[in-house]
Amino acid sequence: MAAQRTRLQDLARLAKVSIATASRALNDSPAVNRETKQLIWKLALEHDYPFRGHMPASPTAAAATIAIVIPRPQGRELRLSDPFVLELVAGIGEAARARGCDFVVSHVAPSGLEELEELMATIRLNGVIFLGQSSLHAQFNHLARAETRFVVWGAQLPKQAYCSVGSDNPLGGQRATAHLARLGRRRILFLGDTEAPEAMQRYQGYLRGLAHAGLRADPQLIVPSHFESEAAEAAIDALLARQLTFDGIVAASDLIALGAIRALHHAGISVPGSVSVVGYDDVQLARHMHPALSTIRQDTALAGKLLVSKLLNSRRGGVMRSERLPTDLIVRDSCGG
Repeated sequence: MAAQRTRLQDLARLAKVSIATASRALNDSPAVNRETKQLIWKLALEHDYPFRGHMPASPTAAAATIAIVIPRPQGRELRLSDPFVLELVAGIGEAARARGCDFVVSHVAPSGLEELEELMATIRLNGVIFLGQSSLHAQFNHLARAETRFVVWGAQLPKQAYCSVGSDNPLGGQRATAHLARLGRRRILFLGDTEAPEAMQRYQGYLRGLAHAGLRADPQLIVPSHFESEAAEAAIDALLARQLTFDGIVAASDLIALGAIRALHHAGISVPGSVSVVGYDDVQLARHMHPALSTIRQDTALAGKLLVSKLLNSRRGGVMRSERLPTDLIVRDSCGG
């Protein structure tokens, strides 16, 4: 015989409160004191009470609870261990705390529209911040037709129906390339996976920077690399084995730049003496590398504030306008000037 499910009136009886009080406690109502909420939630968990989708994740008395979700797109996967992702999560966390909100990093990694729709239909939190859109641009557009409780960290793309916050990737790529050209570098390599929207925009900026400097784009100097230092190191090793000459590198991320510099050092090639390198992100690791890495800075603190504020604004029916944040060229030792 199946065990009988715990009902709301059962929780109220065990806690010695009214059914109305038990209901308010489970919905984190400010009308119920913290001690009573904690008691009722403890009883609910102990007796496997069937929580409903509209209930909060826990009795925190927070203004809202936000989920951070990293999609699993086709091809490159954004990893939580990536230093830039960690700093962006920290920016979101600080912004959430300042607004009296809790946040969780979800284990869910949607890879298509069906999984996105299921996530939004079943999540018991106030909204979702997706880190990266990659190949899911069309799916996010479709999701936005019926759902407003999400915002995306990523590139602003044509015909975009959802709200995103991202950096001015084209200008960042152009600034990195222009700086190397000003230093007299003429064989400037782009290292990155251009299938990702952000990296593609940085690559477009790289092409623009070459054109403004009067330099020709050489297809041999466009080198794919995943956003991992090991992949970048292997890519540079392969170029050196082919004896392809280059004197500058625009890397699509700081991790990619780290792998490139490591490969050059192993080959006995001086950075910045023979090859100047510029990364992208300005993670904390960049300033502690040897040589310290010149890079394009993305403001993760400002990004976190905007992502959280836009998501909270959507709960009140506010307009969700996408933002493109400015980037800054940070010059350190890896360029030589």
